[in-house]
Amino acid sequence: MATNQNDEFIREVDEEYRRDQLAKVWQRHSGLIIGVITLVVVGVGGWRYWEHTQETRAQAAAVRFEDALKLSTDNKAQEADAALETLAKEGDTGYSLLARFRLAAERGQQNAEQGATAYDALANDSGVAPLWRDLAKLRAAWLRLDTAEPAKIRQTLEPMAVPANAWRHSARELLGLSGLKAGDMDYAGRWFDQIAADRETPPALRQRLAIYTALVAGGPVQVTQ
Repeated sequence: MATNQNDEFIREVDEEYRRDQLAKVWQRHSGLIIGVITLVVVGVGGWRYWEHTQETRAQAAAVRFEDALKLSTDNKAQEADAALETLAKEGDTGYSLLARFRLAAERGQQNAEQGATAYDALANDSGVAPLWRDLAKLRAAWLRLDTAEPAKIRQTLEPMAVPANAWRHSARELLGLSGLKAGDMDYAGRWFDQIAADRETPPALRQRLAIYTALVAGGPVQVTQ
């Protein structure tokens, strides 16, 4: 019994000592403690406000992007271009990048080289993620397929035709088509074979592949005078 009373007394003394120490710490550093707590509260509040602001801006940008697409669908090309150009200049939302791609596509429908040049600007923009820069290169190559030298197109696309690249299927298709247009059936066949061997080749591309392989088998078209 005496032992239990002693233990309880010691605990009470220990707790009293701790309270006394905490009181001294509070007296000495209360200003600092309050300042730290205030900073934490302000920081959390600021972060929440920033998140809310970003979400609001993204939602507004999404509405403006949809409105621009509707203008394009309604054949109001000038109004659509103006809306997209304004949105493209606002680089703090993902919709600015979508607007730039859409503008390039619109340019490409009117003039292939103008569209390709717009895609070049995206491909050369270091602020754009590599994935989307590669897509821009691919789109530019599509628009230049009938006019550019095959060697130039191949130089751009061959690094994208590797197994790890997200755009490899389209890159290989374009490379094969460049071979067909140049009458280089060996080159074309090499890329079409890679398309056939890739288990992840999209079904639509596999359907086109049947036509491509038939063209390769038929050989270069002989032009008679």
